[in-house]
This record gives sequence, C-alpha cells and structure tokens, in this order.
Amino acid sequence: MRPSWDNYFIEIAKVVSSRSTCLRRRYGAVVVKDNVIISTGYNGSPRGVDNCIDRQKCTRKELNVPSGERYELCEAVHAEQNAIINGGPERMKDAAIYIAGFEEDKSIANGAPCKLCTRMIRNARIIKVVYLKNDGNLETVNLL
Repeated sequence: MRPSWDNYFIEIAKVVSSRSTCLRRRYGAVVVKDNVIISTGYNGSPRGVDNCIDRQKCTRKELNVPSGERYELCEAVHAEQNAIINGGPERMKDAAIYIAGFEEDKSIANGAPCKLCTRMIRNARIIKVVYLKNDGNLETVNLL
C-alpha cells in the first residue's frame, strides 16, 4: 500500500535526520508545499563550525543538561531552523513542516518543535506542523 502524504514526508524527515551532527539527538525536518519538497534541514553545527560528532564532545551531554535547557552551551542549529533557512521565504507561505527525531539510543524522540522553532515556523508563514511523537504516532498542529 502507498503511504499517506504525511507518512511519506515523515519517512523522508527520518532519513534527513541521519545527516545530523549531534551526539544526543538526531532530527530531520522537511518543508513541503502542495506535496512538493521545498527544503530539508537537520540539526547540527553552523556551516564552517566544528561539529560535535567530529569532536566527539557535547558540552550539554557532559554536563547532563536536560532537553530544552541551556541552549547557549550548544553549537547546533535545529533541524526546523535549517529547513527554514534553506528554503526561500516566498515558498514557505502556506507550507507544512514535517519533523522526526531519534535519541542517542535510536529510540524515537519527541519531534514537537521548541518554542523558538515554533516562533520561526510561524514567522516563515508555515501553517501546518506534523511531527513524530516518541510513541511512534504522528501529531498534526494547524497554525491558522
């Protein structure tokens, strides 16, 4: 059977996450409009900055910082942010973003965007967020 569009794009987001350079969690995001991929992004260091995977060092991991805290200790740009940066602003209007992630042990991570990413998604005029929850189900949030 053919997957639904939401399942199809979440599967692509999973593959995109495999490019992540984060030691703790690997996220992928796909921005889609009219069932056409506009851009993708994964979490990792900005271009030209040494990444954690190559250094084999994560300050937040070493300090056991909980998820969602002390982002100033992290070099990484979130997958959603990279997907928005990689796509043209005029193409983002009325688009959807699909987010999937995995923990270090390869279990599913909660793909809900953080507060900063949610603001960026709204500012990019993306109107639908679909993310993979850590129970393996999809959650859809309409931002209209």
